[in-house]
Amino acid sequence: MHLRLDADAQRSEAEKWRKGKTKAEEDLNSLKTYYKKLRLSMRTAGLVSKPQHRNRVEGKLEQVRRNERKDRRVRSVTTELRDSDPVFRGKR
Repeated sequence: MHLRLDADAQRSEAEKWRKGKTKAEEDLNSLKTYYKKLRLSMRTAGLVSKPQHRNRVEGKLEQVRRNERKDRRVRSVTTELRDSDPVFRGKR
């Protein structure tokens, strides 16, 4: 009789673990589905960019920075030439 109670208790415990595992798997699947829907809606809204788009944008930003540096150098050289030439100094 005592052994039968232990077996029933173990069976009951195993059933609880199985139900808990099933519930955890369902929750995980639900979270995965939610995450996929969230990513899709963010992509649709334009909040997430693809790596190729990001690389293209970063390339354009680098190009703009290079042009700005070049413009600054040209302006500084122009200013130096203007300051060193007596003809231009009088026209200011």
